[in-house]
Amino acid sequence: MTCRNVAFAIGAVLTLLTTSAAAQKPAIVTEEATVPSGDPGIDIFVRNKHPAQLSGGATRTLVFVHGATYPASTAFDLPLGGTSFMDDLAEHGFDVYLLDLPGYGRSSRPAAMAQPAEANAPVETTADAVRHYGAVVDYVLKRRGLQKLDAMGWSWGTTIAAGFAAAQPGKVERLVLYAPVWTVPGAAPAPTPGKLGAYRTVSGDAARQRWLNGVPPDKQADLIPGGWFDAWQKATWATDPAGAAQTPPVLRAPNGVVQDIRERWGAGQPTYDPAAIAAPTLLVHGEWDRDTPRVMAQTLFPLITHAPWKRYVEIGEATHTVMMEKNRRQLFSVVEEFLLAPDPEAP
Repeated sequence: MTCRNVAFAIGAVLTLLTTSAAAQKPAIVTEEATVPSGDPGIDIFVRNKHPAQLSGGATRTLVFVHGATYPASTAFDLPLGGTSFMDDLAEHGFDVYLLDLPGYGRSSRPAAMAQPAEANAPVETTADAVRHYGAVVDYVLKRRGLQKLDAMGWSWGTTIAAGFAAAQPGKVERLVLYAPVWTVPGAAPAPTPGKLGAYRTVSGDAARQRWLNGVPPDKQADLIPGGWFDAWQKATWATDPAGAAQTPPVLRAPNGVVQDIRERWGAGQPTYDPAAIAAPTLLVHGEWDRDTPRVMAQTLFPLITHAPWKRYVEIGEATHTVMMEKNRRQLFSVVEEFLLAPDPEAP
């Protein structure tokens, strides 16, 4: 066989394998809705992805909530490299939901965000967010005829998902805390310089600098595959037309979380009791995460005393935003394996 024929044969096999792999992927259905928040004039944007053929009670249902600054819709479901974390879960049989909290992404913005920031007090506190997350959980439970579902939060979202799980343990099957927030033992109270406005603004340059904080200089170039940061920034800033219209463009984010950091977390006063969590729980931390340093996860883990079982996983060469980095599939597999694993048998 000539080299040309060999190359053709190899190419044909690769094409066949690629086509076969694509054919094996289940058809995914995407649905979007707005859920009343319980506050007048404020609706919550919700997206759902699931296999076209749901497998009844065998399919796990999960609701994901984002962190303090960026919405879920442009992180959890951004098709980097052709797929998103949400896609991956749905392809593995999950009935998966995300929500943008009020003031973020495609959800309603409180009236205070249409005024100068200093004109109003901080909006969307952790207590507000737990209530709003609960509204979406109740919507999903009713829609699917379920008693429980899986809850997952990222960063500040871990205080929301865990806060909900602690307050309403009967509604949470399993809990995933990705980049968990907790108090830092022995830390000095957070400084309280000046009055907080309703919201803050973030530039693209500040977002990139924050993302790479703590990454060794010789590792920064290949941490985020080419074009991924720009794709994420473009999609995220587009969800805030008022901020994007400024020069330079900015993203507005509610300050309720900042108020809670000052008044609660910085003072060693968590917003929930981890001992009240009754679901199996997974904590995931990135090696280079400076936003929620390792000590937070390691301090929180032993305080989850009433979960039937729990796990702590650290992903190497990963930051606070590993979901959109080169090692993202390690996060995907860790979460999916935990959610699908059978409960450990009693000895």
